[in-house]
Amino acid sequence: MSRSQIPNAITLLRLLLGAGCFVALEGCRFGSNDPKWLLPLAILLFIAAAATDALDGYLARKWQVESRFGRIMDPFCDKMLIIGAFLFLASGHLAEATGVAPWMVVAVLARELLVTGIRDEMEGSGVKFGANWSGKAKMIAQSIAIPTILAIVWWMDKAPWLPEIPSFMVHVKTGLVWLTLSITLLSGVPYLTAAVKNMGTK
Repeated sequence: MSRSQIPNAITLLRLLLGAGCFVALEGCRFGSNDPKWLLPLAILLFIAAAATDALDGYLARKWQVESRFGRIMDPFCDKMLIIGAFLFLASGHLAEATGVAPWMVVAVLARELLVTGIRDEMEGSGVKFGANWSGKAKMIAQSIAIPTILAIVWWMDKAPWLPEIPSFMVHVKTGLVWLTLSITLLSGVPYLTAAVKNMGTK
């Protein structure tokens, strides 16, 4: 494999790791006797997938091998991983434990669609409109919150050999859900502001 292909291969690896995470989450049932290793496996696969997000872009820039494939697939794989994870957190068999409601997933999805639409319109007009600091902060917050929430759920239900989970951890989980949702929605404001400012100059 040539150096120019490595970043794209890492991007595709994120897609496969995300799919594996979702397969593991599909088998999890809160409060049931399903295999005890499924939720930890999902957590590990998610962390591995999220870690590749920074790696592929870093290598592409360092080696100056950025490609159209990467510009399309990198954000696609990011959104697949995050939105897919939120969908499972809000699904019937995990929603009770995670505290993630379906409307929260709709809000996250709406933010992503809005920013994607703004970026497409701006770049179609010849304006450079890449990810900014708020988008990166959002991805970091989501990548930390999702496996942490799943780990707390696992502690609550899947790890009988551990001591009983402290009651405050349930509040930590709830706080993470709301904090991540807030960061996600607020991260779209700079994109919207920049778009309005740019359109006002034309």
